[in-house]
Amino acid sequence: MSTTEIVYLPEDPAHDPAIEEINAEAFGPGRYTRAAYRIREGGPHDMALSFVAVTSAGEIVGSVRMTHVSAGAGAALLLGPLAVRPAHKNVGIGRKLVQLAIEAAKEAGQSAVLLVGDAPYYGPLGFATLPHGQILMPGPVDPHRLLGHEMTEGALAALKGPLVHRNLAGRVRA
Repeated sequence: MSTTEIVYLPEDPAHDPAIEEINAEAFGPGRYTRAAYRIREGGPHDMALSFVAVTSAGEIVGSVRMTHVSAGAGAALLLGPLAVRPAHKNVGIGRKLVQLAIEAAKEAGQSAVLLVGDAPYYGPLGFATLPHGQILMPGPVDPHRLLGHEMTEGALAALKGPLVHRNLAGRVRA
């Protein structure tokens, strides 16, 4: 399948069952124990900044979500989960979803995007490893996999301490 047969749409509540299926397929039941998932449990993601990839036949084959987070005096978005069905991997769908989410975040006036992922994949999309110990996750995370993309100068430096869902900001102490 080529990427020209894919349409990218803002996420809609009707997409939830398919997105859950894609995430289960990609990450399995262990996804609920991951540090980033634990942050996402703090509240909803921002559907206006989250997207799905849909085939010409109407099948949802990929998705990316963005969740508002904060750490110390800083605020950002947490990208993920990003998942694409195995039959549609390696044709650029994931990268396109990330690019759309970042563009939407910029247009919405957001200052930074964080994620837990592989630097070789996300580096070309503008992400870099954060200084070790700057942000504390609610569980173990390889510090080389904690990445940030800054859209406003100084936004990443303002993020210090425990990373929490925006709904929980002010309730967590360093």
